[in-house]
Amino acid sequence: MKKLGLVLSVIFMTSTVFSQGDLAPKYSNEFLSIGVGASALGMSNSVVAGVDDVTAGYWNPAGLTEIKDFLQIGAMHAEYFAGIAKYDYIGIAKPIDEKSAAGFTFIRFGVDDIPNTTQLIDASGNIDYDKITTFTAGDYGFLFSYARKMPIEGMSLGGNFKVIYRHVGDFARSWGFGLDAGINYKLGKYWKFGGVIRDATSTFNAWSFDLDDQMIETFEATNNEIPQNGLELTLPKFILGAQFKTNIVKEFYVRSEINFDLNTDGRRNVLLRTNPVSIDPHIGIELGYGKWVAIRAGFGNYQWIKNSDLTESLTFQPNIGIGVGFKSVKLDYAFTDIGDASVALYSHVFSLRFGLSDPKKTDDSSPSLDE
Repeated sequence: MKKLGLVLSVIFMTSTVFSQGDLAPKYSNEFLSIGVGASALGMSNSVVAGVDDVTAGYWNPAGLTEIKDFLQIGAMHAEYFAGIAKYDYIGIAKPIDEKSAAGFTFIRFGVDDIPNTTQLIDASGNIDYDKITTFTAGDYGFLFSYARKMPIEGMSLGGNFKVIYRHVGDFARSWGFGLDAGINYKLGKYWKFGGVIRDATSTFNAWSFDLDDQMIETFEATNNEIPQNGLELTLPKFILGAQFKTNIVKEFYVRSEINFDLNTDGRRNVLLRTNPVSIDPHIGIELGYGKWVAIRAGFGNYQWIKNSDLTESLTFQPNIGIGVGFKSVKLDYAFTDIGDASVALYSHVFSLRFGLSDPKKTDDSSPSLDE
């Protein structure tokens, strides 16, 4: 078991950092692609066109111009891989005036209490279990958002400046900086369109490592590459979306949205696999009654799985969710599977959003559940 701990510790460290020979690896800073808000996760992250609350600071900063509250605050906690990994989100957004808004988003994805057994065996081959320590591997994202309505009716533009900090205990750390850009456009009464360019100018992560001699010996003994200081590059990603929403009868409504993720880092194992651009579609639908309740479903994460007979079959990830609202408070739940049918890694996700009224004004109105 102790030997297994050593191997897992080393594998985690080496898998966290990028390949030294590949400046722009696939899945760089991928923790920023998980998503925030259980309402979005319940729709398989198909919200780029229609998002209009505090979570727009993450999904599409242009959507911040739709916030009607004096201040909105959102929070989410999720656990993945049977509770091994923790994922947390906090967002704040506030209109500046009638045409502009600003927001801040904080995201953390981390694994705590990882056994560090690199010092378990000394140079003489003696085992000392007292030398086993633990460390944390964490990824942190800080997004500063600004959005403004354009002179063209129904159009808004927005952008993010993001700071990324990643670390593996005291052994490795990196700082990164990048920009996102977003646009929203309302067409008539029923349609919304949106687009986002994540890492628009490419995002650079500068990695530095602090490994002692015994840790280097452990890497060599386990045939792992010794990491070197360097840069990791995250290439741009385009997300396009279209939403249709209409009332069925009285306050009953239905809305659906489809998004297309266009990755520019080469051939990925998604529905449409091409080089250099791979296209990953996902779709969601929501049925609701006014501001009170909404049920959601979505399909995404299409993956090609190779069978034992060398043929391929297509799998996808189904998500479901529900939301309830009362006055300015909204509670959402999503049930997701972050793997395919053979893995079945199910997670329960809860998120909370509430709006604050301007203390200088008396405002009895409250945001609807689908806002």
